[in-house]
Amino acid sequence: MERTASSSVRIEAWSDADLELLRRANAPELMAHLGGPESEEQLIARHERYVAMSADRTGGGRMFRIALTGQDEAVGTIGFWERTWHGRKVYETGWAVLPGHQGLGIATAATKAVVEQARAERRHRCLHAYPSVDNGASNAVCRKAGFALIGTCDFEYPPGHVLLTNDWRLDLTPDGTS
Repeated sequence: MERTASSSVRIEAWSDADLELLRRANAPELMAHLGGPESEEQLIARHERYVAMSADRTGGGRMFRIALTGQDEAVGTIGFWERTWHGRKVYETGWAVLPGHQGLGIATAATKAVVEQARAERRHRCLHAYPSVDNGASNAVCRKAGFALIGTCDFEYPPGHVLLTNDWRLDLTPDGTS
């Protein structure tokens, strides 16, 4: 019997209390496709950006903790934020699901929830994701969440580290047509 968690996933706004979750998501196996783990100083700076972004209600984006219904402990992170891509403002999304909770549909369910959050902002037409071409799990999440594969591209993350990624795009207009 296949285990799934898609119907019992919830996303909750990032808060000051989520620094330890960010530390747990900084594990080498979760950061392998993103240039490797960050230093403690980098983590604290990122956490502070996440807290500020989630408190800012101007539509620039939000970060969330992923939790399972009936459980207090978070099992991952997800969010969306503004970026300029090919001269246009878009939203970008990214996620991480902690080991032991992967392969259950959690990332796909959380991504679908983030799509609805980004769509509700009514600010940008498109939501993009840029997983490494070698990250089969994240590329599968994009496909299952309804994103269209645009092609491959060079993507700089972290700054100074260029990755070959897939550019996945999802239309955020109410009817969802591109």
